[in-house]
Amino acid sequence: MLNQTKIFFTAFFMYIILRQKQSIRQIGALLLLIIAAILLSIGEGSSKGSSGGNPDQTFFYGIIPVLVASVLSGLASSLCQWASQIKKHSSYLMTVEMSVVGCLCLLASTFKSPDGEAIRKHGFFYGWTPLTVIPVISNALGGILVGLITSYAGGVRKGFVIVSALLVTALLQFIFEGKPPSWYCLVALPLVVSSISIYQKYPYQIKKKEA
Repeated sequence: MLNQTKIFFTAFFMYIILRQKQSIRQIGALLLLIIAAILLSIGEGSSKGSSGGNPDQTFFYGIIPVLVASVLSGLASSLCQWASQIKKHSSYLMTVEMSVVGCLCLLASTFKSPDGEAIRKHGFFYGWTPLTVIPVISNALGGILVGLITSYAGGVRKGFVIVSALLVTALLQFIFEGKPPSWYCLVALPLVVSSISIYQKYPYQIKKKEA
């Protein structure tokens, strides 16, 4: 659930870096969106089940890393929008640059991870089938689209798209797998629709100084 606070941190860093202000109603819309995202996360977690653990381990290895990741996600989204809109950096080139950095980080992680051991033992393409190419290509196209959305619509609106995509996923699961949406998903649906409508309808208005 803490992962959904990245929407708030994105709006916060948008103000710090780009001085992009939000109206009171837009802030309320963001809160509605965060609540909807939390409900969707609870619904997904309840379907998978959860197991208890050491509270200290949960705090140091769960809560803190997720909260730091949410802050970094909001900062990265704001910096990407700053680079594309202010510095006019190509979103395609930026996507390639982030992909290179991501590949290097993943390559470094293989030295200690179980996946790296499996790659060294069986080879990189072990277990691949022609169908494996589908999620790889989809993920690549998704990265390009995210870059375009951040460049033209902004990081905050990207958050609306991501949460809306969770609802679309629930709908597709019902269509193709026959899995009915949870009550959390049904409650989150009007919240997402309302938050999008409010955010678009009541933008921040610059107050004109009286002469």
